[in-house]
Amino acid sequence: MATKQQEITRHPGQTYQNRRAHMQQPDLTSYARLSIAAALATIALKATAWYITGSVGLLSDAAESFVNLIGAIMALAMLTIAARPADEDHSYGHGKAEYFSSGLEGGLILIAALAIGATSIPRLFHPQALQKVDTGLVVSTAASIINLVVALVLLRVGRQQRSITLEANAHHLITDVWTSVAVIIGVGAAAFTGWNWLDPVVALLVAANIIFTGVKIIRRSVLGLMDTALTPEDLKAIQDVLDRHTEKRVQFHALRTRQSGARRFIELHVLVPGEWTVQRGHDLLEHIEKDLRIAVPDSTVLTHLESIDDPASWKDVDLERGPEH
Repeated sequence: MATKQQEITRHPGQTYQNRRAHMQQPDLTSYARLSIAAALATIALKATAWYITGSVGLLSDAAESFVNLIGAIMALAMLTIAARPADEDHSYGHGKAEYFSSGLEGGLILIAALAIGATSIPRLFHPQALQKVDTGLVVSTAASIINLVVALVLLRVGRQQRSITLEANAHHLITDVWTSVAVIIGVGAAAFTGWNWLDPVVALLVAANIIFTGVKIIRRSVLGLMDTALTPEDLKAIQDVLDRHTEKRVQFHALRTRQSGARRFIELHVLVPGEWTVQRGHDLLEHIEKDLRIAVPDSTVLTHLESIDDPASWKDVDLERGPEH
């Protein structure tokens, strides 16, 4: 039996064009440019705050914003690639480029944490008095507000479009906001109490927190590159569709799913009575694919029609990757 995918080979004209349109990613690069602008603004503000106060906590905060800038530039590059439509060399699209960006950003977060630790530990043993703390904290607060607004925008769009790059960038910015809040509190407390050792302690706590975020982002990127199955919620939606079409003489097996950037891929075998006409089987597959695309938006569905009466049809049942997996 032929699969629906083979129709692309037999009729490369209009069918291939439809497939390219279906696989094209939304253009999210404008949001990456917004992140770059925010990073440049916050670097300038936080570096000014550090220069005014001499606080190692504020220096660590500025260093993380520099990492934000590198991550945002990488995000722009990868989102530009991911937005390209499928072509003959990349028939499944370019969505996986996003995982390189999020993986790099997670790594940069870890490097920033190590740099913060290396800067803070000497200050822990040799505390230094802070200068003009009130002015420095006002400048740092302004930078944090910019980061928070941009992070919320990126997080909303990233979740709507299932862009791991924008989500990773948003989480990084949110981490930066919490970093800034902790630094502001710590620096303020050090200035108020005269306990200058609080400044490096806060910086070390910030480093520990952003290590956790970096590891989480890297883990998600690795899972995406390894073709991890769709979420339990998506798998349940798929199974609900199949249950509606299942009957005594119509069965399903070899269900496999994976995610590539914002796109989802669903493959399955449909078993029908051997005496059915090709047209009847084709019509059933069209209904199933349509229902699956509605249940799991932005998905590409590949079905394979088989005879339920042929023992050979059941030999590939081991390909099954159902909701229980």
